[in-house]
Amino acid sequence: MQTEEVHQGRTFVLRLEHKDIVHTCIEDFARDKGIRAAALIILGGADQGSRLVVGPEDDLARPVNPAQTALEVAHEVAGTGTIFPNQQGEPILHMHMACGRGDATRTGCIRSGVQVWQIMEAVLFELTNCRGQRIPDPDLGFMLLQLPK
Repeated sequence: MQTEEVHQGRTFVLRLEHKDIVHTCIEDFARDKGIRAAALIILGGADQGSRLVVGPEDDLARPVNPAQTALEVAHEVAGTGTIFPNQQGEPILHMHMACGRGDATRTGCIRSGVQVWQIMEAVLFELTNCRGQRIPDPDLGFMLLQLPK
C-alpha cells in the first residue's frame, strides 16, 4: 500500500450542462484553476450514447483490453472520482459512475465519454500538498496512481 498525508484546499461546485462531456469539462476546469489533485462527487443525468468501461474483456489478458458499453437512453447517475496529474502535469480524472434506469444499473469508468443529459452537479474538493501522479503501467496498460516513497 502507498500512502501520503494531504490537506483539503478549495472546494468548488460545478454545474455541467446538456451535452457536455464529463471528463473533458472537469479536466479543463482543473487545468484552468491550477488544481493538481482533487476528489469529486457527481450526480445528474447521462445522455444516450454515453460510453462506460465496464471491466476487462478477459480478466487475465495483459495489457488489459477494456470492455465497453453504451447507454441506449438517458440514465440517472451518481459517481465519484479523483484527479491526479500525469507526468506532464496535466490533470487526469478517474471517475466511476453508476447509471440507472428503471430496475437496471450499469457501473463503470467514464473515460470513454459520458455526455450530460440536461444537468450534472459536481462537488470538487481540492487536495493540497499532494505529490501523487498517474504513471503509465505497461503491463496493465493503465495510468496508475503512484505516491512518493
